[in-house]
Amino acid sequence: MSETTNIALPSMRVSYEQGSLTESDLAASWHEQLQLWLDQAGNAGLAEPNAMVLATADPQGRPSSRTVLAKGLDERGLVFFTNYTSAKSHDLMATRYASATFPWFAMQRQAHVRGTVEKVGPAETASYWASRPRGSQLGAWASPQSRVVSGRSTLESALNKVERQFADADRVPVPPHWGGWRIRPEEVEFWQGRRDRMHDRLRFRLGRDGWEVQRVAP
Repeated sequence: MSETTNIALPSMRVSYEQGSLTESDLAASWHEQLQLWLDQAGNAGLAEPNAMVLATADPQGRPSSRTVLAKGLDERGLVFFTNYTSAKSHDLMATRYASATFPWFAMQRQAHVRGTVEKVGPAETASYWASRPRGSQLGAWASPQSRVVSGRSTLESALNKVERQFADADRVPVPPHWGGWRIRPEEVEFWQGRRDRMHDRLRFRLGRDGWEVQRVAP
């Protein structure tokens, strides 16, 4: 039997020396800069560079976080898709606010998006839905997301039922309980690790006169 060694958390330390971020490095807008970093993460071979940690809070202010995939990005905001009956959707419907973090550890950088949320329109949802593999479409119909189930067999049974339901259908329709959320940013921060923990943090912040760029102390 192999032995394991306890990880000494206080002594775990990495010196961040891969890059820097100056005001002159930034693109003209937050969404162009975020797209640039997403492209660079993808070109560097990072697994699922569009994975982001989505944080929400319930009406009592109790936070929750989970990883979701960003599926849309433009000047309006950042889009992801989910079940509208899920725990995250209940939070979003109650508070209408969220934050998301892209943790590109291998590149020693992160991006943070914070802002209000809105549901995306049916046409936008339908367009993305059509791009999903059929298996993922069937899974969205079958899963009662975030609800307690008696076991794996319950999920498999639900999927089998949905497969039979749509067996003769060329196209699987969008479930009425499924769609997209858009985070409309008020702040977008780009974080680049630097030596001695003197990190670069540049933030696009939406004010009365439009977007401004601020440098934030690490």
